[in-house]
Amino acid sequence: MIKWLGPLTVTLTLVLAGVAGAQYPILDLIADKVVQKYQQSTCEQLWEARGKPKSADEQQVIQLLRGDPQMRTAFLNKIAAPVANKMFECGMIP
Repeated sequence: MIKWLGPLTVTLTLVLAGVAGAQYPILDLIADKVVQKYQQSTCEQLWEARGKPKSADEQQVIQLLRGDPQMRTAFLNKIAAPVANKMFECGMIP
């Protein structure tokens, strides 16, 4: 048997399992960007951004989440802890 075939099979299986396990892969990318934004922003930047209108892309994502409760739950489960922690640190929530 070819020696590299075993590791290749294991790698492909893990990759495919990861893709199959991601129910909303694009939403996962968006959630990662949201978390990254909060982690990299200063409190001052977050306070300033809070009063500004949402971009067209942000509005589209919000509409999508309003229309799909399962997707909204998956998104909020992914971002809730890091975003809430940053908001707490910045005095945005009690």
